Amino acid sequence: MPKKNESYKSALSIQKGVNQPEQINKDAITRFRKSKIELLTADAYYDGILQGNRAIFSKAITLVESRLPQHYELAQNVIDKCLPHAGDAIRIGITGVPGVGKSTFIDAFGTYLTRAGKRVAVLAVDPSSKRSGGSILGDKTRMEALSNDPNAFIRPSPSAGSLGGVARKTREIITLCEAAGYDVIIVETVGVGQSETAVYNMVDFFLLLMLAGAGDELQGIKRGIMEMCDALYINKADDNNINKAKIAAAQYRSALHLLPEPPSGWTPVTGICSAISGKGIDEVWNTIREFCVFTKNNGYFEENRKKQNIQIITESIKEQLENDFFSNEAVKSLLPKLEKMTAENKISGYIAAKKLLDAFERSGK
Repeated sequence: MPKKNESYKSALSIQKGVNQPEQINKDAITRFRKSKIELLTADAYYDGILQGNRAIFSKAITLVESRLPQHYELAQNVIDKCLPHAGDAIRIGITGVPGVGKSTFIDAFGTYLTRAGKRVAVLAVDPSSKRSGGSILGDKTRMEALSNDPNAFIRPSPSAGSLGGVARKTREIITLCEAAGYDVIIVETVGVGQSETAVYNMVDFFLLLMLAGAGDELQGIKRGIMEMCDALYINKADDNNINKAKIAAAQYRSALHLLPEPPSGWTPVTGICSAISGKGIDEVWNTIREFCVFTKNNGYFEENRKKQNIQIITESIKEQLENDFFSNEAVKSLLPKLEKMTAENKISGYIAAKKLLDAFERSGK
């Protein structure tokens, strides 16, 4: 032990370090936040979209997806300007059970189309968390080839809790994509329940992907979804799975013949495909083209588009009424109290709703 007042050196002594830089670049964060709130004029968005400026095109989609009230009017102005340049693309909805390989299929299918000279836009709707409201938005990472294709555009969008997982603004984004010159618009559903119905009402052709050997094929999916599909393909028909895929396709073909004739007059097609090997991808595209020719000749294609456009009116009214209701000050002040009373079984949910509606009406909104 050292004597008193004698210096003692230890390997455990604290050495004077160097001043560390700040972990956050405040100037960069300030510039980033400032850039996020800078808006262009409707004409600037419109011109950028028509000129193929991908940066402005992406910003326009972000504007449309925004929930901020101050962005709504500007977004609608941009959409109105783009409407005369929309409507020429083929809109394809693709759905299937989780694990069927939707993203991998779209990657192969989209690449096939771009090689054929088409410009492809993919709107991949990602399911939002019920707890946090967040989304993984991982579809783009699963479409590696298409993500690097200059003739393709992939936009993963959070469903934000909307019906069945379909993004609220998908219809408006389709308009922007068509104005930007994309020939084929693909809308991928999350494959969980009612999202299929929402997508069916905004596309021209509805493709259902299924798996072979995943249980009882004929009990594996709801009849309502099968009634909506224009084509049903068994994906992952690879190697030893090809025979199983053919058997499953035959079973579905028989089942589809028992369903009522669709309003289009088209007989749904069944087949097998493989996103890995590319088998059947060209057949899927030929089926879609045949469907478009068939429905344009009998008038269904145009009538269906008109029906979908009219449906937007009802959906927009519901959305606007809901936004106005929950942003109302009288409703916001009363809602927590009524929620607490309902949770404690002091009043029913119906009575609580009636009180909220009465408060909304009295506010004069």
